[in-house]
Amino acid sequence: MSNLLAFLSSFASYLLLLLIIVVLGGAGIFIGITLRKKKEAKAAAQLLEENSENK
Repeated sequence: MSNLLAFLSSFASYLLLLLIIVVLGGAGIFIGITLRKKKEAKAAAQLLEENSENK
């Protein structure tokens, strides 16, 4: 019985670690996508401004 509890404790520990890694990865992906969209919007606005000045 003691071995089973030790295994379950170890399993829960690794499961918690996996969840933390997944959450941090998801947050990183979300932040990266958000920053990329802002950068692309800024570049598009700048390109539009340059095109309107040339006309």
